[in-house]
Amino acid sequence: MPVSSKLLLIILDGVPWRNWRRLFGNLEGWVQSGEARVWKMRAVLPSMSACCYASIHTGVPPQVHGILSNEVRFRVAQPDIFSEVTKAGGKTGAVTHSYWSEFFNRHPFDFVGDIEYDEPGGPISHGRFHTMTGYGHDNQMTPSDADLFATLSMLAARHGIDYGILHTCTLDSMGHRFGHDNTPMDHACAVMDGMLAAFLPRWLDAGYEVIVTADHGQTDRGHHGGREDLQQDFALYYFGPAAGPDDDMLLDQLQLAPTILTRLGVPVPETMSARPFLRAG
Repeated sequence: MPVSSKLLLIILDGVPWRNWRRLFGNLEGWVQSGEARVWKMRAVLPSMSACCYASIHTGVPPQVHGILSNEVRFRVAQPDIFSEVTKAGGKTGAVTHSYWSEFFNRHPFDFVGDIEYDEPGGPISHGRFHTMTGYGHDNQMTPSDADLFATLSMLAARHGIDYGILHTCTLDSMGHRFGHDNTPMDHACAVMDGMLAAFLPRWLDAGYEVIVTADHGQTDRGHHGGREDLQQDFALYYFGPAAGPDDDMLLDQLQLAPTILTRLGVPVPETMSARPFLRAG
């Protein structure tokens, strides 16, 4: 094995801490049974999507990697999870918004050449992307989350990826439209939780450690980007054998990249200076 374990990172875009803990009954049931743990994590600033994506994978703040808004996009220069896993001989997979391909493979995104690729040399070995072109208030342009979960499962089964990420914007998009304290959002979170429930046992049975989390929170008025608990704070659920901090510990988003590499047995680059929050159990 090129790496010592396997891990999947599931990012549900734009869900505040409060809604995770009260609306995701499937995830909370695993916590209640003692088979998962949950912590609060705080996003970087600006708490905008693109800024958070780049920080999640590089372990450095936006002021270092330079992605300071959704409109500023380029191939980041710092080492990231994909590049380090590939360097260690592992296989990576991504089922995400196209921004991830731009930040960690090549920029600009080519609709024909980059919507789907299998490139063993990496850094993303197997990529399946969506662009949400045409996105707006009245039309989210988001794929079905069940389709995305199934695609990640296919990459895991077909290609034996060691590290895979899935990122979906459904709840973020609905939050921008409806806010996060209303009947449509309550139902949307429950639907997402149910779709995830259909795939999570499959990933665990395949030997993957799984992290389910967000990139940032969102307010009841559908906003994020600034400094506020609702905008920055979200839940992180961990399924696996590692030991972690006390339940009331507030995690820093910059800890995620070095934590994932540590769990995979991949050397952590010096640029990722935050302390991993998981350790061998």
